Amino acid sequence: MQVETKTSHDTSYDQDYCLWLEQTAIALKNKDFSHLDLENLIEEIEDLGRSEKRSISSYLMRLCEHLLKIKYWQSEREQCFRGWKVEVQNFRLAIEAELEASPSLKPFLQDVFIKQYQNGRKLFLIASDLNKKIIPEKPDFTLEQALDENWLPWQPEQWFEPQEERKSL
Repeated sequence: MQVETKTSHDTSYDQDYCLWLEQTAIALKNKDFSHLDLENLIEEIEDLGRSEKRSISSYLMRLCEHLLKIKYWQSEREQCFRGWKVEVQNFRLAIEAELEASPSLKPFLQDVFIKQYQNGRKLFLIASDLNKKIIPEKPDFTLEQALDENWLPWQPEQWFEPQEERKSL
């Protein structure tokens, strides 16, 4: 027995995406496979996987960009360190959430690490206007370090001493 399915030509997929989603969900809940638009449903499911990968790649790129800011952008560090540190944590938390929802993305993250580092490096170089020769083309930190909430590529020991101690210096 072959299940008859609709194609994108006889559905609301192109005319009203939200309506199409509702109708598809209802058909699935009711096990009404004869009214499923399988062509578009398969495409949507494949797109969901691509979307998850784009999302986690973007978070990794921005994480690398901010780690580079912390390590190399000395002229802005005192003013911006706290904000960069917060952004680093935001991107780490976003990546962690993506990995909790889809643990199978962990190998993908390793696969795209160097590429996303290089993309983050490009953004960093545009923002900082620093000489690209001083910023390594390949990361000088590991993915594990980048994701480690206790690791930063530069430590602020002298920057954030209590006010009284700073005044005495």
